[in-house]
Amino acid sequence: MFRIRKIHDAVSPANRDALEQVRAIIRAQFPRARDEDLDKVEQQLRDPLHFRYRSILFVVENARGLVRGFAMLLHLTDLNVAFLELISAAPETTGGGIGGVLYEAVREEVEALGLHALFFECSVDDPNVIVDQVLLRQNQSRLRFYERYDARPILNNAYDSPVFPGDTDLYYLMVDRLGRPQPLRRVLLRKVVSAILERKYGKLIAEAEIARIAQSFADDPAQLRAPQYARRATEPVPVRRTDADKGIALLVNSGHDIHHVRDRGYVEVPVRIPAILDELQKTRLFSRIEPRHTPDSLLKRVHAPDYVDYLREACESLAPKKSIYPIIFPVRNQTRPPRDLELRLGYYCTDTFTPLHRNVWPAARGAVDCAVTGARVLFEGFHLAYALVRPPGHHAERRVFGGFCYLNSAAVAAAYLSGFGRVAILDLDFHHGNGTQDIFYERADVLTVSIHGAPPAAYPHFAGFADETGAGAGVGANLNLPLPERITAETYRQALSQALRRIGEFGANYLVIALGLDTAKADPTGSWPLAAADFRSNGHRVGALSLPTLVVQEGGYRTRTLGINARAFFEGLWQGHHARLSHPAPEQPVAPSRTKEPRQGGAPKTTGVS
Repeated sequence: MFRIRKIHDAVSPANRDALEQVRAIIRAQFPRARDEDLDKVEQQLRDPLHFRYRSILFVVENARGLVRGFAMLLHLTDLNVAFLELISAAPETTGGGIGGVLYEAVREEVEALGLHALFFECSVDDPNVIVDQVLLRQNQSRLRFYERYDARPILNNAYDSPVFPGDTDLYYLMVDRLGRPQPLRRVLLRKVVSAILERKYGKLIAEAEIARIAQSFADDPAQLRAPQYARRATEPVPVRRTDADKGIALLVNSGHDIHHVRDRGYVEVPVRIPAILDELQKTRLFSRIEPRHTPDSLLKRVHAPDYVDYLREACESLAPKKSIYPIIFPVRNQTRPPRDLELRLGYYCTDTFTPLHRNVWPAARGAVDCAVTGARVLFEGFHLAYALVRPPGHHAERRVFGGFCYLNSAAVAAAYLSGFGRVAILDLDFHHGNGTQDIFYERADVLTVSIHGAPPAAYPHFAGFADETGAGAGVGANLNLPLPERITAETYRQALSQALRRIGEFGANYLVIALGLDTAKADPTGSWPLAAADFRSNGHRVGALSLPTLVVQEGGYRTRTLGINARAFFEGLWQGHHARLSHPAPEQPVAPSRTKEPRQGGAPKTTGVS
């Protein structure tokens, strides 16, 4: 089983390991590659301002995390186009379809970004130039593959002319228009050619030569070479649009209803899940995914091991239908806890209305499995995922539970994603996510943002103040936006704008939303006035961040409108996200960039695409 993962930086351990494996592939496939060529892969990710393009590294990994192939895509943001710089399979997987999978993933990314076109280079297939018959067949095989996507060489220009007499290492400038009928205009094409040559090869080629090559593109609109290898007329392969085809991944904690506290006034009831599901089914936006087991090792990276062990053991020890509540809170003598499980409950609980019973552990554990699986499918073709779970989790701190929450599902999923890049958690519940804040308060790689009822009036009463901004390495990575008991929908929108700006400044690679629907009008645990139209609008604005996004269900207790508001939020999220937004390829690796000093009379020898 393979997955494709996008890498935007070299910060996390998983990303650094993947980069080392990419370097190893380059060394194996391109023996002439220099150390500076290898170092440039990481430098491009780290410093887009220096290179004047944004780099996205795609890696294909197997179940053990071994990189089987990679592609480097350059996003020229000022021109709204992309340039595919590198693509290659690992030597031992050549011929296994990895190149085709990568190229289709690149096309999907270009389409999602709404770019004009995808440009790249490909070795010429002119038999008058390429006398080596093996090399000629390889070049023809590449071009045959790209013709399937209607990606063809641009005609009538000097891009493929020799750098020096007798040079046969020549490349076409190719364009994949992603099936769009609009012509490629000369004014844009000249800017693109200039940008590619200046930003990638400015140290190797003179300005006058760059200008000459760019000006050689004289056709308006550009003319593409007629297909050379198609045996009959065929429709070009469309962009995959994987997430649009699959919809939003939906993971439901199907065993949630075993957790049913029948005490009077306990509003966290099982009917909440079917109330939401009934409305979601009307949208046809969702694809049901079965949750996978999350290892205890990940759970214990987020929660204290002794707390996790206690929660499991205490629940398993209780008789069926028996609930226990804490009766003492020995905060001044935590070094000598009672041996009795029921007396010890106060060591691990923050309030008097969140009980333990036999089914708390399996229900809460199932919620974690849903959330972490939702995070994992963001690497498997989905851009949006929803863990519809109960019990909720955002009040569960590192070593205590409370507020109907036992295990912090959103935090465990965020911890998983943090192994692959920077994560922002946006808590939209009426009540402050004190548990999430506690878990990440001293971490700089996970931003926690919460819009909630202001303490001390609103639960949890003791946390969520605006001056709680993080500690240690995490200073500045926690943003609380407490709002008064009575607000308008516009007040909420202004707070959401501030939250989204901070997430943008943080440069998150992944977004986790702790979705509380208790901000709705007439919710029994809140006091705010949001209606379905507000949830739709707010979802649209969050979706416009265009980040891989996991939504984890938290609160929301007015069952009459719960499903309607959930549906509105996800319809807006989907629309906002998408508003911005196989046959295998030949597996011959790409040739490394030319290291010789350029001469007048041709384009530089660049890294082509195979």
